Amino acid sequence: MSDTKVPGRRRPGAGQVIGELLLTAGVVVLLFVIYEAFWTNIVSGRLQDELNNSLEESWAEVPEASGAIDGQPVSPLIPVLGEGFARVHFPTLGAAYAIVEGTRNEDLRAGPGHYPDSQMPGEAGNFALAGHRNGSGAVFQHLDRLDACDAVVVETESQWMTYRLLPLDQASPERRAAAKACLNPEQADRVSEGDYAHLLGRHITVPGDVAVVNPLPGSPWAEPDATLESMLTLTTCHPLYSNSERLIVHAVLVETISKTSGTMPAAFQEQ
Repeated sequence: MSDTKVPGRRRPGAGQVIGELLLTAGVVVLLFVIYEAFWTNIVSGRLQDELNNSLEESWAEVPEASGAIDGQPVSPLIPVLGEGFARVHFPTLGAAYAIVEGTRNEDLRAGPGHYPDSQMPGEAGNFALAGHRNGSGAVFQHLDRLDACDAVVVETESQWMTYRLLPLDQASPERRAAAKACLNPEQADRVSEGDYAHLLGRHITVPGDVAVVNPLPGSPWAEPDATLESMLTLTTCHPLYSNSERLIVHAVLVETISKTSGTMPAAFQEQ
């Protein structure tokens, strides 16, 4: 027999190890993106359908004589956590979602969630909602496309409530012109030079800026009273695919219509 030596297996070099690690990391990232972009949206879509179905069933049990009158908001009863109680419509975005009570992870998987400490639709103060911008239905993905005076319609069991985005400009002449385009004279004054002049219809802030959901957004928390406007605030992550900042939308109530009138908000004709 010959004394031929069998060559041993070479140890992988540093470059090969790094390459394999990068490949593994890439696969993990790809799987995570697929999970976030597709699977969570599928799950959330099913939960949103269930929420809408439960709304239809509960609203069908409400007597027609609900006491709702045009121009006079009727606040829904405070729901329990995880329960659907209203819908939010975005006419210019062509989207609508059932709203769930609460902002826990399990709540926001089903749809936009109501901050429990904020007011209810139509109440003086601030009706505030949170929603995902990516994955889990991505219900607030396109909030950055909303402009001054764009409508956001909140539908309750008995009413349609139309909110209009506040001006995006801080400067007075432009701000007043934008406010007068869709708000009543008193609201235009308050938004232009009064106690709501500090609020923008859409802006970016830090995650810890909790004052955006206060009864008077951006001001220290105080018990709401009848002197406050009925506001709507929407909050979501910013930028897209990140949670380092928050995108905030502020709107004010301009019209309330009873469902028993058979009239739909004119905002639904806007594209």
